[in-house]
Amino acid sequence: MSTTVFPVAPMLAKAVDAVPEADSVPGGLLYEPKWDGFRGIVSFDGDRVEIGSRGSKMLTRYFPELTDAFARLLPEPCVLDGEIVLQSGPEGEARLDWDALSERIHPAASRVRRLAKETPTMFVAFDLLAVGGESLLDEPFEVRRARLERLVRGLGHPLHLSQTTRDVDEARRWLAEFEGAGLDGIVAKPLAAAYTPGKRVMLKVKHHRTADVVLLGYRVHRSGSGVGSLLLGLYDAEGELRNVGGASAFTDRKRKELVDELEPLVMRDDDGEVVRGETERSRFSANKDTSYVRLRPERVAEVRYDQMEGSRFRHTVQFERWRPDREPRSCTFEQLERPVAYDLTKVLE
Repeated sequence: MSTTVFPVAPMLAKAVDAVPEADSVPGGLLYEPKWDGFRGIVSFDGDRVEIGSRGSKMLTRYFPELTDAFARLLPEPCVLDGEIVLQSGPEGEARLDWDALSERIHPAASRVRRLAKETPTMFVAFDLLAVGGESLLDEPFEVRRARLERLVRGLGHPLHLSQTTRDVDEARRWLAEFEGAGLDGIVAKPLAAAYTPGKRVMLKVKHHRTADVVLLGYRVHRSGSGVGSLLLGLYDAEGELRNVGGASAFTDRKRKELVDELEPLVMRDDDGEVVRGETERSRFSANKDTSYVRLRPERVAEVRYDQMEGSRFRHTVQFERWRPDREPRSCTFEQLERPVAYDLTKVLE
């Protein structure tokens, strides 16, 4: 099979508020855990392995332990769709580790090789796009999944299958339980659907919660006009106000309104100049302006978030409303809902 046809753009999912009933779409639904890692399209031509990402970036060089395993374990040429994930924690308490996984994307080849040994990843396969020279893109998912199981099941670590169920009640239980292992929701896949690259055919349900946070500052929008994002904080047990992430996705009108609305809170020095802070840089922000306008920590906002990663929101949160009834000092980490721990190994096949 020629790998020039692949990688394809992965099929995507659209967000819904709740786990849908199995008979809500023609042909029914199959439910799977939603993995929190790097989406990967793996192309194996019988000799060479390539891994493409959702954003068309080639990931092959960053995961030599996976490419070696694919070449060794896969019995024939194929194209797999799945998720690159990394687990950490003691036996019986394993969970996904996003921070360690993100460290795997590094420009230095020597560091890539070292991390491949120190923090090895695994691949959770959930779709089969081609096998033995035959494209399966037009086949219904029910057929693709059955052939995936025949191809992959039993090959061994680090190549795993994602669990599935047709029972909506079990899927709803997974939504609650599997978060404790670091997963971030449930995906519902139409059994009769062909694989449509780049289209939002699947349905995803993620955890959504609210928290009251203190406004620390704002970044100017990349256009140079208006507020691009709000920086948010929570008080820890020692009374220190810590940066926990940001909220963005404002309309053009709202961005400009926020500048005027927040002006009374802007911190200024003795000369009347705006006081600016700077957030920590990472390799992802090495060339970005990380400065922000500092605000007096006097305003509280309610935001929607899905999950925490350590002491920060895992993803950018959504602004909900101002909370003038809340005192900033009352916005602590204690308010956050923490999932009950769940062993990741129980999620894998």
